[in-house]
Amino acid sequence: MKIDKTTYEVDMSDGDHRPIYVWEGPVRVWHWLMVVTMVVMIVTGYLIGRPLTSNLGNTWSTYQFGYIRMLHFIAGFCFTGLFVYRIFWAFMGNRYARQIFCPPLWSPKFIIGIWNQALYYLFIKKSCPEYAAHNPLAATAMFFFFVLGSVGIIVTGLALYGQAYGAGTGWAVVTGWVNYLFGGSLQSVRTVHHALMYIFTLFMVAHLYMASREDIMGGATEMSAITNGLRMFKHAK
Repeated sequence: MKIDKTTYEVDMSDGDHRPIYVWEGPVRVWHWLMVVTMVVMIVTGYLIGRPLTSNLGNTWSTYQFGYIRMLHFIAGFCFTGLFVYRIFWAFMGNRYARQIFCPPLWSPKFIIGIWNQALYYLFIKKSCPEYAAHNPLAATAMFFFFVLGSVGIIVTGLALYGQAYGAGTGWAVVTGWVNYLFGGSLQSVRTVHHALMYIFTLFMVAHLYMASREDIMGGATEMSAITNGLRMFKHAK
């Protein structure tokens, strides 16, 4: 078995179908913790933008919205901590741990792989090469939608959280530049933050589709790989 050093494409022409240990324990734990925090963030974020009910009574006895915001803040800070940890593990982990932060977009073979994989997911191509880690389309989507999206949602989220403390506070010093970046409009920051929530929702749906489809119809395991870390290949493909 040969693994391309740039695209991680697997060549099994020699008949070697041995499992590959791809996702290390810290990456697997991080992945499932991220799932939990993202679900909580999306649900509570949606409810913040579209509350269930109006507050018609004493705010001390109708604190439902306050609890929703509290859960959103807790999930947001957990998400931020997990993202920073994932950057740390990109340096400490194996070579597959770095893929989502630096997809080889300079490689013609990788670019062709993105196109072929897209056609495969759209049922236009019947098969595609197998990869040790993320395929080219998945790696690119992870970088643009998850990595860059995470940076955007963290920065705008911290700016929205910090504005409640007012000018001259530590939060204003740390996050005040975000408001200036958006022309001093806090509403613009809020709109971008809210829009990124929908992008994350679409990303999660697409990620689940691609992983489950590949697990059923492809030549390698996907769902189990993020549980036990092993990418196993199906001989009968």
